[in-house]
Amino acid sequence: MSSTDHRKQSLYFPEDMLEEIQREATRQDRSLSWIVQQAWKVARGDIRKMPSVNDVLTPSPKPAAVAAPPPMPDPEPKP
Repeated sequence: MSSTDHRKQSLYFPEDMLEEIQREATRQDRSLSWIVQQAWKVARGDIRKMPSVNDVLTPSPKPAAVAAPPPMPDPEPKP
């Protein structure tokens, strides 16, 4: 028996995206599942860099106010 875990999952794609995936699957003579799996393997690093919804909704701490440097003393008048 294969050690690969096969689970069924329904995924919903916009019609134009699904058609594009189907065309690519036909071109490569591969299944839709294989195409989506390969796309995930290629893109997962970039996807993991995206902030989560919780990161976006959580306000980031405001930076502490930085005090302005003291004013420079007037130069001594020259005679």
